[in-house]
Order: sequence, then structure tokens, then C-alpha cells
Amino acid sequence: MIKVNDLGKCVTTQEGELHILRDINFFIAAAASVAITGESGSGKSTLLSLLAGLDQPTSGSITIDNQLLSELDEDGLASFRAQRVGFVFQSFHLLASLTALENVMLPLDLAGEADSEEQALKLLKQVGLEDRVTHYPKQLSGGEQQRVAIARAFASNPSILFADEPTGNLDSKTGKSVADLLFKLNEDRKTTLVLVTHDEKLAHRCQHQLVLEAGRLIEDKALTNA
Repeated sequence: MIKVNDLGKCVTTQEGELHILRDINFFIAAAASVAITGESGSGKSTLLSLLAGLDQPTSGSITIDNQLLSELDEDGLASFRAQRVGFVFQSFHLLASLTALENVMLPLDLAGEADSEEQALKLLKQVGLEDRVTHYPKQLSGGEQQRVAIARAFASNPSILFADEPTGNLDSKTGKSVADLLFKLNEDRKTTLVLVTHDEKLAHRCQHQLVLEAGRLIEDKALTNA
């Protein structure tokens, strides 16, 4: 589960203090699917970075699986992310010099897993890429690259998957296929899915929606059509 209390993020600019997020409060149940939506500049990606422990809030607190993130130092946060969190980004972030298989193996190798190749092959098969394991990112379509990124994100068997515009660079058909995969893995693995999106159709496939406006949470609602 994720619990956020009075969360705020403020940065100093030449014009003075800029409040990116103000007084954010919400709760996300374990294994839920949640969409964070809002106009550009509303604070969506900043909120996702804070939830993932990639950035520090100015005020308030974030508790994930009963762990208060502010109690962890940089090494502790890195360990927490490696063990509990997966990421999927709009721009894939695959290493161009590694094959699909090697990209998925990387977090497993870093974690010291002895059977990293076997696990990576299973994950690539699960995302429908068993016949593309030796291909490099430049040899894969956008949808295939995002599937590799999803397989890599699930390599550490995370309890939470954060996805920032996971279908943003894909055409509608490919985007739907990638979204189908995310929700299937969310259901099969009971992984909490938190995604940032501008796509209302994608958002409404989630069980819950958080709507931001100018750094404030203006709506926190369950979606009956999820």
C-alpha cells in the first residue's frame, strides 16, 4: 500500500519559491491500479518521482508497505527501489548496446541472481517476445521496445510498478496492446500499478483516478467502469 500525507514539493527559482505540489493526501491499496491525470505542468511526473523515492518532498510524508521513505538514506532508497519498485517510461530507456535479453538480465545480474538468463527468457516469453531475445533496441519496434522495458521492470518482481506515460510514444493499436499487458501483469502478479497518463481511455481502465490541477489534488475517485 501507499499512504501520502500532506505532501508538498517546492523549488527556489529566480522569481522566488515555486510550489509544484501542495497538501497532497491519498491512499492506494495493495495490488490496485491507479491513474494520475491532469494537464501538463500539474505536477504528475513530480508526484511519481516522489512516490518512487527518486526525489525528496519539501513537506509531508510517503509510506510504502509500512516503510516511511524519509527514514531511508540514499543507499536505503536505492535498495528499496531495487527490491520493491519497477519503472516503465515513455522513452523506454533501454541500453542500445545490449540485446533484449541482456536488457532484461541486467537488473537480475546486479541483484546477483544466478539464473538471470533463465528468468529473463521467461519474462520475455510472458510479454510475447521469445523470438526477439537476440535483437537490439534499434531492431525492435516502439511497442516491442516497451514490452522489453516492461519485462525488465518486472525482473525484480516488484510490489509496485510506476509507469510514466507508458503508451505516450506509441500508436493507438500498439498502445492498447502495451496497456493490456500492463493490466494483465497487474492482475496476475498482484503488483500495484501507478501510472501517469494524458490518455483518459487508459486512465479509465484503472480502478482509481487521482486528478491534479496546478499542484493540488482536486479529485480522488474510484472508477466504476474499471
